[in-house]
Amino acid sequence: MTSNDHDTLLDTLAAEVSANPPLDLTAVAELLAQARDEPHGAAAATLVEHHLFLCLEAALARAGAILDVTDLFQEASVALMAAVAAHAAEGRPAEGLRDYCRAAIATHLDAALAEAKALREDDDAFVRDSRLLEGVEVELRHRLGREATTAELAAILSWEEERVTVVGRLLAEARARNDETLVPFLDDLDETPGSGQTSDGHADG
Repeated sequence: MTSNDHDTLLDTLAAEVSANPPLDLTAVAELLAQARDEPHGAAAATLVEHHLFLCLEAALARAGAILDVTDLFQEASVALMAAVAAHAAEGRPAEGLRDYCRAAIATHLDAALAEAKALREDDDAFVRDSRLLEGVEVELRHRLGREATTAELAAILSWEEERVTVVGRLLAEARARNDETLVPFLDDLDETPGSGQTSDGHADG
């Protein structure tokens, strides 16, 4: 997504929020009463629309490298709908709705960010491990004149043999699928200084 696309989406979200300003407590109380019997009906939808400012507020506060504002806003909207339905179903007072929704949104977004961060770390670790494994495979193939065994690779990498097996299988699966998001990074090995050389500096034949 380009910077202009991002700005356009953000402008769209801001316009949506501005078009649905906060309601007074009397209106909120009336809508909650209606939503209590129909938590996913029109009254609940109206309450959600007029509390979208909470979603944008929370998304802007947490936007960064892991998830951008638009992704966070979508996640926050899911939490907001659930919070409005729960608040109405439980017969909670109108004056507590805003804080209840704000807390629900914060909890949901923090969990979403933690999950996204963990997934990114897993992806980064896999790419890093794949680079290491493939580099050692190339060097040992040249040095030994054959494919290295799992035990030999594990010894060089200081890994457990199971780790070598798992990373090797995942790498093979990724290449078989021609995974466009991963293979370009792995193919860079052939262009990385030293990747085509043995430990004594000779070029890999």
